[in-house]
Amino acid sequence: MRPLTEEETKIMFEKLSKYIGENIKLLVDRPDGAYCFRLHNDRVYYMSEKILKLATNISRDKLVSVGTCFGKFTKTQKFRLHITALDFLAPYAKFKVWVKPGAEQSFLYGNHVLKSGLGRITENTMQYQGVVVYSMADVPLGFGVAAKSTQECRRVDPMSIVVFHQADVGEFIRNEDTLT
Repeated sequence: MRPLTEEETKIMFEKLSKYIGENIKLLVDRPDGAYCFRLHNDRVYYMSEKILKLATNISRDKLVSVGTCFGKFTKTQKFRLHITALDFLAPYAKFKVWVKPGAEQSFLYGNHVLKSGLGRITENTMQYQGVVVYSMADVPLGFGVAAKSTQECRRVDPMSIVVFHQADVGEFIRNEDTLT
């Protein structure tokens, strides 16, 4: 387990800023202690510095994971956000989408959000902006990318895709073998 390099940190923070903007600093400077990001087996983990100190007692080859997995770096050095980061991204999300109860199941099965399933959307959401997807009861379901801006969403037909699916809480069941 090692700290992220400058390039890795830049790539990861650019991806996080698509969803939470400048609120990234709230993830690191928390009132309940200092938190940090560490890389282990191409996966980025978010943990308190107390847990980091305890994890140094375990050898790297025996360590499976520590903290919360935020995502992983692909072989081409792109950062892919994992659904395990949702609990940390949802409170700080700048752009949100709420889906109707009928569209929740479709989204949780890995499908995109259609205009007919859109309940609400944050004002001034731009096209290709990272959004956190909520149920109408304000339960975070996952995240995606806005396929249309807020203004375009008002005048498109009901079968148009308005949010591209990226990750959802249903992945825990669909991909439980590979989420370690």
